[in-house]
Amino acid sequence: MPLVSSRTRLATLSALTALGAFVSVGTATAAGPQPNGSWAPFDRCPVDAPAMLAADGLDKAPQCVSSFSASGSIKLGKTTVITGKSDLQIGVIQNADGTSTVVAPAAGSIIADSATVPGGLLGLMCPSDIPFITDICRQLSDAKLNKITATVESVGTPSDFNQIAGVLTDMPIVNIPVRVRLQNPFLGNNCYIGTKAKPIILRPSNLTSPSFAVERFNGDGSANEEGDMSRLNMLGSTQVDTTFAVPGASGCGLGLLGLIDGAVNLKTGLPSPAGKNSLTLNNTQSYLTGLYAPGLAAPDAGKVFAQNWHSAVN
Repeated sequence: MPLVSSRTRLATLSALTALGAFVSVGTATAAGPQPNGSWAPFDRCPVDAPAMLAADGLDKAPQCVSSFSASGSIKLGKTTVITGKSDLQIGVIQNADGTSTVVAPAAGSIIADSATVPGGLLGLMCPSDIPFITDICRQLSDAKLNKITATVESVGTPSDFNQIAGVLTDMPIVNIPVRVRLQNPFLGNNCYIGTKAKPIILRPSNLTSPSFAVERFNGDGSANEEGDMSRLNMLGSTQVDTTFAVPGASGCGLGLLGLIDGAVNLKTGLPSPAGKNSLTLNNTQSYLTGLYAPGLAAPDAGKVFAQNWHSAVN
């Protein structure tokens, strides 16, 4: 029998859908090894992380989670951004006491498309009563100077992961610390909404329940109804969050004494308290995989799990 029940696996997958499907700003492609077959969604899973390798299969079972969303939206203060493709991948260690430990890839969990802020810099801080900002606004007839892209970045490991919330609706699943990087020639390279010290904390929950299916496969990713690996497929859920607060922008404008920070915050309504912001994720596609019977690989389940992943890589 598997170490982890089907209910627990289902909860874990649905919950971890929310870890990354909500974000669709960044760059949606990443070069790297491409595993075959049923391993395909897990090309960035941190199978070689020390905590994953140390999972013994008895008290701790290693798993990979991948979550994809094609579209969505996020509202920060007065600004709403339509988001594109996003991909989240993490490792998960299922503990015998029913808790879970999240392990993030070394390069970060989230990879996603860039998003363009509606109205660009004109919409973000113009018009303005600040003379210096007014001078900038006059130069923004050039579309390249006006365009702003936004990138959501992970700034820490998710916390307060609630497995049961993953199969329910209207219950926060996990806390996800992020910041949003704004890029434009006038904003400089360090313009952020949220910081590593004071991030935006997203707490997504299921608005609709995903469909659910289970498949088995061999360690190298090939299909086998009696294979040593199992994969849960959670498809089509919508997730939302209206509980997060958003801090003001900081670091914008090449060190100009906070003038651009203030202009951006004034026009966009930042900082913005909880209840004034929102997140919607459309049609999330999520997968969770692990050893079907991790106890049979004890005490080296983590090492076997990693070996299986590597055997599936092109």
